[in-house]
Formats: sequence, structure tokens, C-alpha cells
Amino acid sequence: MRALITGGTSGLGAAFARALAAQGSDLVLVARDEERLHAVAGELAAAHGVTVDVLPADLSVAADLARVAERVESADDPIDLLVNSAGFGVHRKLLDPDVAGRRYAIDVMCYAVLVLSGAAGRAMRARGHGRIINISSIASWTLQGHYSAIKGWVRTYSECLANELRGTGVTVTVACPGWVHTEFHERAHIRTSAIPAWVWQDADPVVATILDDAAKGRIVSIPGWGWKAIRIGLKLAPTSAVRAVSRALVRSRD
Repeated sequence: MRALITGGTSGLGAAFARALAAQGSDLVLVARDEERLHAVAGELAAAHGVTVDVLPADLSVAADLARVAERVESADDPIDLLVNSAGFGVHRKLLDPDVAGRRYAIDVMCYAVLVLSGAAGRAMRARGHGRIINISSIASWTLQGHYSAIKGWVRTYSECLANELRGTGVTVTVACPGWVHTEFHERAHIRTSAIPAWVWQDADPVVATILDDAAKGRIVSIPGWGWKAIRIGLKLAPTSAVRAVSRALVRSRD
């Protein structure tokens, strides 16, 4: 099996790379930092004896995204699993007049997911098999500004794509983790001191759960029974309560 992972050098993307390499899968890693890409690729290849190719790309750049999509859709060297994991926190108010950062977030976490998932879906459908994993968040059921809006789109889009591909041999799983120990929050300058220790999860078991759910064809993957319970609570709670909880979470990190 060969997997292509965006954001494959850090956070959940790196955890996916470690897990899949340990299973014997060949990899194509996509990220912006070419030096780090080669370093991670070398480590994984040496540790697990797999082939790890690198594809430096900024997914917000049209030409770079097109190159990655072309690789995803290649019939000569097929991709069996696509993991759209590239992402970052968006710690800006919706009323901020400078929209450049939020436009970049949409390009990387929405538009790139749309383009790459479409490329993978077409290629995999033609072969009659394949898996797509898109990373959303438990935040997709909350109302925490731009990030919740983006992850809500990823979740809804992924479920729609899974419906469209039903019966083709291609599955789509949208992963909705909660708080995970990665570089994500530090890079986004998000204060996490108010978040209780019990809600945090480590990246490797989270990824193991997502891969297991994807292998079983589950459309939505929520790692951890605690987060599954929180998701049920968010769905059952009145919208006014979800709004209030979301405002409190945003204030706790400002």
C-alpha cells in the first residue's frame, strides 16, 4: 500500500506517517519545509524499510496544489490512501479586517481538501478501491470562530463525498479528534493552560483509532470515549447552550 499524507512532517500528519510506515506502507509526504521533509523521510525509511518519497508544496499555491493532485491521481504509481492532515490553528477574530490569514486557512484546509479528495476519489473509483481520510475536529460541532467554520465544512464535505462514493469500493473517513498533544496549539499561539489535563490525548493512539475506523469503513471517527460523549452532548444540547459553551472556550484561550 502507498499513502500520501499532507502535513506529513508534524502533528497528526507525522503520527500517521509513523503508524503507516510501521505497518509497511510506502509513503509520499507533502509539506512546505523541504529540509524537514527529507529528514523525516530518511528516519522513516531507515526505521521501517519502506519507500518514502517527498513532495515539497505549499497547498495554498495553485501550481503546488496541482502538482500534488496530479500525484494523487496518477494511474502509473497509484495512491491507495490519502490523508488530508495539513492544517493549523486560526486564532483571529471574524471581524478582523485583515482576512489574509483566514483566506490562507481556507485555501489549505478547505480548498486543498476539495481538490485532493476529488482527485483521489476519481482515481480510486476507477480502480475500485481506496481510502480517503480527512482531518476535521470535535470543534466542528462548536461555534469557535473561523476554525470551527472550516472544520465544520470539512466534516460535512467528507460525509457528502462518502455518500457519493458509496458502493464504489472507495471509503471516506472524517476524523474529529479533540485536544491532542502536538505542535498545533503552540504554533497557533493558543493558550491552553485553562484546558484540563484529562481531556488531552496523545497523537499516536488517536491516529491508531482513526486508521482502524477507516479500515472498517466508518465515515466519522471520534477517538476516545470521552470525546464521543462530548460530541453526543453537543448534538443534543440546545443551540443556545452550544453558543454559550463556545464563547466560554474562546474567552479561556484569549
